[in-house]
Amino acid sequence: MIVIACPGQGSQTPGFLTDWIADSASRSFLEAASEASGVDLVRHGTQSDAETIRATEIAQPLIVAAAILSWRALAARLDGAGLDATTLGATVGTAGHSVGEFAAAAISGVVSETDAVRLVGVRGRAMAEAAAVEQTGMSAVVGGVEADVLSAIEAAGLTAANRNGGGQIVAAGALADLAKLGESAPRGARVIPLQVAGAFHTSYMASAVPVLAQAAESTAVSDPWLKLWSNADGGLVTSGASFRDSLVSQIASPVRWDSCMESFQAAGITGFIELTPAGALTGIAKRGMKGIPSVAVKTPADLDAAVQLITDAA
Repeated sequence: MIVIACPGQGSQTPGFLTDWIADSASRSFLEAASEASGVDLVRHGTQSDAETIRATEIAQPLIVAAAILSWRALAARLDGAGLDATTLGATVGTAGHSVGEFAAAAISGVVSETDAVRLVGVRGRAMAEAAAVEQTGMSAVVGGVEADVLSAIEAAGLTAANRNGGGQIVAAGALADLAKLGESAPRGARVIPLQVAGAFHTSYMASAVPVLAQAAESTAVSDPWLKLWSNADGGLVTSGASFRDSLVSQIASPVRWDSCMESFQAAGITGFIELTPAGALTGIAKRGMKGIPSVAVKTPADLDAAVQLITDAA
């Protein structure tokens, strides 16, 4: 089983889509995704600086569109290699981290590509508004004993918003409480502030939930044609309608990427591919699933290695 992973917010870097838009089909897709999301993804993916693309309302649709774009390119290569849908369905599964679940929903056929970027445009704007109400943020706690880290996060009045596995837990909450956690880090752990605008996946985001729920209510869904794992508990998704509801509730609920990786291993994972903008999840996978070959698809040049990993598994 090869897992196709779709990254979350914070993985974007200035100009990361420059190499992709040399392809006319990819540029056309980004232009259509820009219209659907209400964000100029071509400009922000090629010209905007780090501070600009850090903004939640820009970063989220940019990341999801990039993951879908790179999947489209990968799928075209796989089709050219003679791998049909039946073979892919038996060989490949997908999951997304946080907002990356919207890209995974599109890849697995739960929602259309257009609806995925449209909903993420709504999500990003709603979460940006929620984040502006109070000064909050997120910090990665790397290393230490998991029980001690979770205890320290709770004692600081924070939430373990992302349990990523591989020795990484992300704490979220008020900036003052995050500063206290940094000053008294658990033994053997480092506390690293993240470049995000708010305490995502916590109760601070509650006001964004009904906004996205309204936008998602009339969205057409299908059951996934690929294996699809959920951030909620790492379980396999069987109902498209239920996953749509989960996409809404996860705004204010913790991400259990650790549970997803446990499920990947239980399913017999033999390779891990992270779509654009790649890097963060590949790093976690190397620590949390040691020995599993991985490919980070950062540019079109990385597609050959991804195709090889999948064809070898098929």
